[in-house]
Amino acid sequence: MRFQLLGPLALADGPDTVVLQPSKPANLLAALLLNANSTVSAGYLQRAVWGEEQPATAKAALQTCVLRLRRLFAKHGVTGTAIEAVPGGYRIVAGPPTLDLLAYRDQVRRATAMDRDPEAELYMLRDALSLWQGALLANVRSAVLHRDEVPRLAEERLRVVERVCDLLLGLGRCGEALVDLWTATRVYPGHERFHEQLIEALYRSGRQSQALAEYRRVKDFLREELGVDPSPSLRRLELSILRGEELGPVGQAALAASAPGRAAPVVSASGEAVGSGSASGEVVGSGSASHAVVSRVVRGETVPQPDAEPPGSEPAPAPASGPDPAPAPDPATIPTPVTAPALTSAPAPVAAPAPAPVTVPPGAATGAPSAAGACAPSVDAGVGPVPGVPHFTGRAAEAEAMTARLTAPPSTGPADHRALAVVVSGAPGIGKSALAQHVARQVGDAFPAGRLLVRMTRADGEPRTAGEVSAALADALGATGEGRALLILDDVVDADQVRPLLTPGGPPGTGPGLAVVVTSRMGLGGLIATHGGWVQRLTAFTEAESYGLLLAALGAERVEAEPEAAHRLTAVCGHFPAALRILTARLLTRPGLRLADAVDWLGDDPLARLTLTDSPGHSVTGLFDRALDRLDPRLSQAFTHLAQGPPELLADGGPEHEGPVPEAVREQLADAGLLEDGPPGPYRIHGLLRAHVRRTARIRDRRTEKV
Repeated sequence: MRFQLLGPLALADGPDTVVLQPSKPANLLAALLLNANSTVSAGYLQRAVWGEEQPATAKAALQTCVLRLRRLFAKHGVTGTAIEAVPGGYRIVAGPPTLDLLAYRDQVRRATAMDRDPEAELYMLRDALSLWQGALLANVRSAVLHRDEVPRLAEERLRVVERVCDLLLGLGRCGEALVDLWTATRVYPGHERFHEQLIEALYRSGRQSQALAEYRRVKDFLREELGVDPSPSLRRLELSILRGEELGPVGQAALAASAPGRAAPVVSASGEAVGSGSASGEVVGSGSASHAVVSRVVRGETVPQPDAEPPGSEPAPAPASGPDPAPAPDPATIPTPVTAPALTSAPAPVAAPAPAPVTVPPGAATGAPSAAGACAPSVDAGVGPVPGVPHFTGRAAEAEAMTARLTAPPSTGPADHRALAVVVSGAPGIGKSALAQHVARQVGDAFPAGRLLVRMTRADGEPRTAGEVSAALADALGATGEGRALLILDDVVDADQVRPLLTPGGPPGTGPGLAVVVTSRMGLGGLIATHGGWVQRLTAFTEAESYGLLLAALGAERVEAEPEAAHRLTAVCGHFPAALRILTARLLTRPGLRLADAVDWLGDDPLARLTLTDSPGHSVTGLFDRALDRLDPRLSQAFTHLAQGPPELLADGGPEHEGPVPEAVREQLADAGLLEDGPPGPYRIHGLLRAHVRRTARIRDRRTEKV
C-alpha cells in the first residue's frame, strides 16, 4: 500500500487506487504525510483541519479523526505506516516505498549526487518527476495546507524542471527542451529562468527571430504587469542574439546553480527540514512566480499572475517550427521532457525535432516562405510547415501508393482546378498524421509553391471552420511562388468542414493543381462521393512492421538481443501504432530495463502502463477517451454496450436474449474507426479498445472512499 500526495490524496495498491473524498480526516492525513516522520503539533493539525477559526471541541474531534484514519488503514491492509500519538502532537511513520513525496525527494537527492554524469542525472530526475500525477491535493479542502504547503511543493518541482531543461541544453538536446519550455513559460509567465532557457533553446536551434520575439514578449509582460525590467542575464542573452554571437556550451556554473541539491531546505510547519525550496536568500512563494522577480519586488507583496495564454495549435506534433506553444496543462503539472523515440507511422510524434533553419533569400523579410516552399506558420489558425517524421518505418505500400497518386500530373478537363484529394482514414492512434507528413516530405519537389500542415481541430477538440482556415491559408500562401501546393488537412471532423476548401480553384492563394491530403477518423464517404478522390484506410501494424518499429526506436543491439521478448511486447500492444510509440518512449527512458522484464511489467496492466506519466495527454486511454467524446452520445452508449458484451453482439443475429445491434449503428461505429472490418466479414473491436471501455466502466462504478 502506498500513499499518494503528488496529486489528489489517495491510497494505491498496485494498479488499484482509492481517491479519498474531501473530509476532515483527509485534511489531517495530508498534514501528517506532508511532515512524515516528524512530530506535528496538535495546534497546527487543528488549524490544518478546521482553519484558523476552530470549534471549541477541536481537540476531542482531532482524536476522533485519528481514530477514523486508523480504521481506514486497517480496512485497506496498510502495514508499516502508523499514526503515533507523541508528546505535543502526532507523527506518521513512512518511507520512500510507502509515500510518493519521500520517494520523489529521495530520487532527487540521488540524482544530484550524479552531477558529474549529466545523462544519468537527467534520467533520474525524469523518473522522479514521473511521480507527479496532477493538481496537488485537489481533494483536500484545507486553506492552511494550500496556503503553506502546496506552494512549497510546487517550488520543489519547478526547480527540478529547471534543472532538467538545463541538462538538456547542456547536452545539446534543444529540441527536447523546447517542447516543455513552451508550456512552462505560458503557465508561469513571470518565471524568468524558464523564459531564458526557452530563448536560448530557440537561438541554439537556429530560430533567431523567434528567440527575439520571445524576449520582447516577456519584457512587455514584466514591465506591464510587475513594473520591472528583465534580469541582467536575460538582457545579456538578447544582446548576444542581436549580435549573432555563438553562445558556446552551457556553462557548468549554470548547471551547478540549477541543481536542486544546491537549494536551501524547505522548513515544514513542525520545524523540520523537509526538502528543497528556493535558493538561499529568496522568498519561497507560489510556484508561478520567478525567483528573480520575487527578489526584486517589495517583500510580502503579491505578484499578479495572468491567466495562461491559449495554445496556438494542437498538442501533437510538438512545435517544430514557428512559435506555437504546446497546450497549457494544469498549472500544477508541467510535462517532464521525454526523449522522443524513433517515430513511425504512429500518430503525430511526441516531440518532433526542430527542422533545419529556413534559408531566407537576400532582402526577404524574416519568416517569409523560402524558395524551397517552407511557409511561415499562422499561429492562430494552426497552419505551419510539415514537420518530418524521423526513422519512419512500416506503411511501405501505402506510402508508395500515396506518393504515386500525389505526383501524378493534374487531371485536365472541366474540373481541372478542383483539388486532388487523398483521404487517409482509420482508428484514432493508427498513424494517419505521421503517414501523411512522411509522404508530404517525400514529394516536396513536386510542390514548389509549398507544403502546409493545417490543424482542423483546436487543442480543446473543437473543429475549426472552413472560413477561418481559408483566411489563414491565404496569409500563409500569399507570398509563395508559382506552381503546385500541397495541403495536409489534419484531423478533419466531417465532410462539411472540408468541402468549401475543395471547390474549384481551392482556397485563396492556391493555384492550379493544388493537392490535398485529408486525415480523419471518419471514412468521409460523402466527401468522396461529391468531390472524388482516393482513400487510404489504415489498420494496425503487421507483426513485421511492429518489430521494425522497435528496431528503429530502440536500436538493433537492444532488440536483437531479446527478439522473442520484443515480439511479445508488440503482441501485448496489439500491434497498435500509438501503443507501440508510447511503449518505446518509456523503454528509452529506462535503458537498463530488459525487454523480457518489460513484458511482465506491461502485461500486468497494459492500459495503465501505456502512458507517459509526465505527459498524461500522451496515453492510450486518453486517446480513446477523446475519440469516444466525439461520438454522438447514443453511438457512444451503443459502443460501450458492444465492448462490454460478448463478441456475438457484433454478429448480425446477436445473442438470443439480446438481439442484434442495428446494422446502421455498427456501420457508423466502423466509419468512425472504432470497429474493424465489417460486411461481408465480421466486425471486431481492437483488444486495447475493448479493454479500455471495460476498465473505464469499472472505474466509473467504483466509488471513492469516504473517511
